[in-house]
Amino acid sequence: MAQATTDRADGPGAQGSADTPGTPAARGARGTRTLRAGPLAAVLVAALVVALTAAVSLGSVDIPPGEVWSVVGHRLTGQSPEPGTRDLIVWQLRVPRALLAAMVGAGLGLVGTTVQALVRNPLADPYLLGISSGASLGAVAVIVLGTGLGLELTIGGIAGLTVSVAAFLGALAAFSLVWLLARRGGGFSPLRLVLAGIGIGQFLTGLTSYLVLQTGDEQQTRGVLFWLMGSLSGATWSQLLVPAIAVALGLALLQGRARGLNALLMGDETAAGLGVDVVRLRREIFAVTSVLTGVLVAVSGAIGFVGLMVPHVCRLLVGGDHRRLLPLSALTGAVLLVVVDLLARTALDGQEVPIGVVTALLGAPTLLYLLDRRLERN
Repeated sequence: MAQATTDRADGPGAQGSADTPGTPAARGARGTRTLRAGPLAAVLVAALVVALTAAVSLGSVDIPPGEVWSVVGHRLTGQSPEPGTRDLIVWQLRVPRALLAAMVGAGLGLVGTTVQALVRNPLADPYLLGISSGASLGAVAVIVLGTGLGLELTIGGIAGLTVSVAAFLGALAAFSLVWLLARRGGGFSPLRLVLAGIGIGQFLTGLTSYLVLQTGDEQQTRGVLFWLMGSLSGATWSQLLVPAIAVALGLALLQGRARGLNALLMGDETAAGLGVDVVRLRREIFAVTSVLTGVLVAVSGAIGFVGLMVPHVCRLLVGGDHRRLLPLSALTGAVLLVVVDLLARTALDGQEVPIGVVTALLGAPTLLYLLDRRLERN
């Protein structure tokens, strides 16, 4: 094994370099010579602008991109709204939904990248590890049991915050339980982690379905089930504040721990030898990923496979250094989910498909491909 060199760390307690030749981070970092992160980020930002424009322009009523930007320009500059229904369609209905899709996609990309580093398993994502299922159970428990909050999930108000807190607690509990099962006996098995996540996730999904069936309201039952499969319908401006804050803070906190995440890829003992406070770092990452997952599930339901696909695409492009990987995963996730939401709205005339259905159609083949590659290597 190549000798590790030390360097000042950006994350808490991490003082060693995670970019030592021969390490996973170093092998990924060498791939950045083919695609530089800066130009790629610029391309992704441009792609995101195009995707957002298309998401607002296309629908049951198509609106030319020029008129879309005219409406947005009037609103941003404080001018009087343009007369007619197009201002309502663009500003009140489609822009909030497109922005929420971008925020949720960015958050899922961040959580997926972080969880894969935390558990040292490229097959991990919030959905497969049961984190999304735990968040869904917490959110549905609040919606159904008790408080008569309904399905509006107004994140700007107390009701939405209550749902977000319940989703966060459910995500944290599920993640903790899966981790304890994976570490049972003092060892750590990536395969055991994935299997524990799938088992716990299915169990929690069963509890969630049971709670939904107790509503006694057929319309609410259908609404909750549709939301659980992933939906951004009914997005409003008031829903954007908490996800925007959560994703921005999550990116800042995780970016500050990028070197620590690089070190975790080499194992706990090696990371500790490089000066990383592994226990503290893991607790912080547990908290950040659980909060992010809880907030995202509260506003969009459980959307699977985005956190699995996005990190792999970004690693192929820029390598495994989390200093580059985290922001690019956020941008890629934002672009992907805006496009997926557009497909979910427009694929069938007069009928919206749950976002989770579209991501499953994309993500399941990706998962099978990754499993096949791992089996070939073994």
